[in-house]
Amino acid sequence: MKPRRILVTDGTQRSALAVVRSLGKAGHTVFVCAPRVPSLAGSSRYSFAESAVPDALVSPSDFVTEVTLLIDRWRIDTVIPITEPSLLALLPERATLGAAIPFPDASVFRGITDKSAVLSVAKELGIATPRQVVLQQKSDLGAMDPGLLDYPVVLKPSRSVGEHDGQRVALRVLHVADATSLEPIIQSLDDAAFPLLVQQRIVGPGMGIFLLVWDGVVRAVFAHRRLREKPPSGGVSVYSESVAADPDLVERSRLLLGRMKWNGVAMIEYKLDASTGVPYLMEVNGRFWGSLQLAIDAGVDFPALLVAAASGEPTPPVNSYRIGARSRWWWGDVDHLLSRWRKSDSELALPPGAPSRLRATLEFFSLPHPHNRSDVFRVKDVKPFVRETLDWFHRR
Repeated sequence: MKPRRILVTDGTQRSALAVVRSLGKAGHTVFVCAPRVPSLAGSSRYSFAESAVPDALVSPSDFVTEVTLLIDRWRIDTVIPITEPSLLALLPERATLGAAIPFPDASVFRGITDKSAVLSVAKELGIATPRQVVLQQKSDLGAMDPGLLDYPVVLKPSRSVGEHDGQRVALRVLHVADATSLEPIIQSLDDAAFPLLVQQRIVGPGMGIFLLVWDGVVRAVFAHRRLREKPPSGGVSVYSESVAADPDLVERSRLLLGRMKWNGVAMIEYKLDASTGVPYLMEVNGRFWGSLQLAIDAGVDFPALLVAAASGEPTPPVNSYRIGARSRWWWGDVDHLLSRWRKSDSELALPPGAPSRLRATLEFFSLPHPHNRSDVFRVKDVKPFVRETLDWFHRR
């Protein structure tokens, strides 16, 4: 593969660190930018240099300006945006950046970040989706049939990054225990949270199907299940395990990405209903995901494969990998345990069947699994873990 000069954004993210390590090992010269330096990814031995840039969520235009200057200064030929705000900022400007971005057009990306639109397409393809009501605005709540959904329910903004009055804001998922709590919670939301999905809560383990699709061809496949998450009610994976990818689910996921005209990497997130075993689609993330290092450790090097595909390099499809590999994000797992001790089960909105506080503690301190690897700590690249540890204690 021809070595490239690659800029990775959002160096504070674990996925950025995984990308930097992957591409550095593949022989590329990798640079990092982040809203705060030194950053997690920028501390890696595989980062040639790093620079501070404005936050893409707060100041997208200033972010684009600074990234453009870095592309010129460092003679960058490929940019890999990591977070949704960075992709939203850079993709519309790709024609003037002077570097390639191995992602689809801005309109396609915006389409796949619209949960309501994705779930609608999935339903047409026969993929199970949670029952839901879509509220376009707060006033729509009065017309909602209260008997349509069983409680508890989940409130999901249709987009993870909302826009209102020219400002972008990061939005989060909320759990509502009963009908009495629904209205005050919805009334407290920012207008950017609408359209809002009021959704049936699916109780069961989370799993992901990960695909690299380029020019309509599936170049790589991977799957994992989440063992622990942050927050404990459901969120970012802090402990996960590689599992065999269900061929039917892979095919349905491929069809979904095809309908969305997707080109690049994507995580298709499902939840397996504990009572029926049916996989329900939650959302699609059209970017590198937090547990990316697990896929790389298991044998599916998505960042290197993406760069190769975008460069026209002939690479055979990667469909096999090591099953049972496990990845643990240490400080994320510590946060998970602290949440369990600091808050009650009801405050955390834990689903039925969640481990007790004692069991969660015992599992955290149990003997290491023989297939465990750390997401961040690596003996030959220890500085990122030191950086993350300092940042973790600073936030305390």
